Amino acid sequence: MTQVILGENEGIESALRRFKRQVSKAGIFPDMRKHRHFETPLEKEKRKAVAKHKQRRRRSR
Repeated sequence: MTQVILGENEGIESALRRFKRQVSKAGIFPDMRKHRHFETPLEKEKRKAVAKHKQRRRRSR
């Protein structure tokens, strides 16, 4: 869980910037997008097969 504690003389803008940076480093947004909708087992299998195919194509180059 990402948490930002405000400093003594720190403004909201800088704290928000720091929070956004921590969230992006933690990789929360891609994970959130992935779990946004329910995925059936068939859809999950197809997505993994496509990812595997892309990975093989990248390795062969």
